[in-house]
Formats: sequence, structure tokens, C-alpha cells
Amino acid sequence: MHLDLVALLVDDYDEAIAFFTGALGFDLVQDSPSLTNDGRPKRWVEVRPPGARTGLLLARPDEHQRHAIGAQAADRVGFLLRVDDFDEAHGRMTTAGVTFMTEPRDEPYGRVAVFLDISGNRWDLLGPRP
Repeated sequence: MHLDLVALLVDDYDEAIAFFTGALGFDLVQDSPSLTNDGRPKRWVEVRPPGARTGLLLARPDEHQRHAIGAQAADRVGFLLRVDDFDEAHGRMTTAGVTFMTEPRDEPYGRVAVFLDISGNRWDLLGPRP
């Protein structure tokens, strides 16, 4: 058993795909037409970090879900991206225009900096322990 996908609400599929594949270096695993439970058109869009088993399902919200875009973890860090080379990833992401909310710092669990995804959700970029 493993966690396969985590749904992440986004305003626009194509902008989100560009962010996750371009700025973060994720792979686009699937982008297929689909239907909502009530028959409206949507897309099934999966992105994953290279080699990862767990990925994100990029999902456009219904009207009653729109308030949760960017606040899926109630303004806390809700997603953690572990990388082998913190400085390389931080530099690449900064160059790509990713907004970092904190400067990198060393913690007992690793090197960390908080960044925002395209929807405004907070993520930890985590590197190896110091």
C-alpha cells in the first residue's frame, strides 16, 4: 500500500502544469480529458517529482470549493518537497520565479525554506540534514 495522489486545487490546469514541471521540475504523468461526477468536462492531470511514487492530482474546484484555493492547509505548510541538493533546487526555483517566504535555515530535520506554489499554498523545500 502507498499514497498515490494528493489533490491540489488550482485555478488553471496549464498554468499549474507549467509551474510544477518548469519551476519545480516535476514530471507530467497524465493529462487526459475526463468528466466530473455530474457529467461536466474536466481534465485528469497528474504531476510527480521524478522517480516519486506519490504525486499531485491538479484539480479545478467547483464554485463552492473555490475558497480553498491556496488555503488547503489553512495557511500552514501543508506540503513538503524533499530534495537531495538543497542549494541547486533553491537556486533553480528562485531563478524560475518561485516566491520564497523564508530564507533558508538549518533545522535538526534538514535545511528548509518555505515557498508558495502557483495557488498560494505553503510548501517546505527540504534538503539533507546539516
